[in-house]
Amino acid sequence: MKTTKIEWTDNTWNPITGCSKISAGCQNCYAERMAYRLQSMRQTKYKNGFNLTLHYDALKEPLGWKSPHSIFVCSMSDLFHKDIPTNFVDQVMEIIKQTPRHRYQLLTKRADRMADYFKDRDIPRNVWLGVTVENCSAKSRIDFLRTLDATIRFISCEPLLEDLGALNLTNIDWVIVGGESGPNGRQMRKEWVLSIQKQTAGSAFFFKQWGTWGDDQIKRDKYRNGKLINGIAYQAMPQDYVNLFTENSFYE
Repeated sequence: MKTTKIEWTDNTWNPITGCSKISAGCQNCYAERMAYRLQSMRQTKYKNGFNLTLHYDALKEPLGWKSPHSIFVCSMSDLFHKDIPTNFVDQVMEIIKQTPRHRYQLLTKRADRMADYFKDRDIPRNVWLGVTVENCSAKSRIDFLRTLDATIRFISCEPLLEDLGALNLTNIDWVIVGGESGPNGRQMRKEWVLSIQKQTAGSAFFFKQWGTWGDDQIKRDKYRNGKLINGIAYQAMPQDYVNLFTENSFYE
C-alpha cells in the first residue's frame, strides 16, 4: 500500500529526522518546511524541529510491514550526515538485512561518506543507492556512486537548478529529474531536462514534475504544471525492479 506522495517510492522510513544544508539543492528544503509544520502541530517526533534527531523507537518499523515495499530511507534527513554515528547507520542496515522482502532506496548528498561506509561492508541486495545531482558542482557525487556494488545505482536531479552538460552515466541504472516546488521554487528549463533525457540511453529515465514553474516558464501550482514532457509522461523504473522481487530466494 502506497503511503507517500513521492512518486518513485511506496513508503518512507525515518529513523532519523533533521539535517543541515551543504549545497545549493538544500536552499528550499522541503523536509525542513515539513518538519517545522509538524512541530507546530505538536507531533512528538518533530519536537526538535529540523535539528538532527535519532529515533531509536522507529528502527524496527519495517519489521511490521509484511507485504513488500519500496522504502525511501530518511526522506526527512540524510543517513550519511557527518553527525550520525556509524553504529546507528549499522543498526539501520541490520534492519534492512532482516527484511529482504523490501527494497530500500538510500539517497544522499554525502556521497563521500556513503562510499567510505561501504568500503569495507557488503551492500545488501535489497538496497538501491542514489545521490542528488542538482547542479554541475554536484556531479562529482556520481563518481563516488558508480564504484559501489549496489543492485541499483541512481541519481536524483531534483531540484534541477542548471544545465548539467555532459554526464557520465556509466554504471548508473536510473535517473530521476524534477523541478523545485514550493513558494520559492527556482526555475527549471525544458532544455536542461531534454539534455539529460537524451543522455539516458542506458538508464531508466523518470521525470517527476515541473514544479512551481511550468515548461512554459509560467509560475503556478505544481499540480497544474504536471509531469508531461511534450505531452508524454516518462516515469520508467529500473528493469531489475521487477526481476529482483520475483526471485523466491529473496523472500524471508
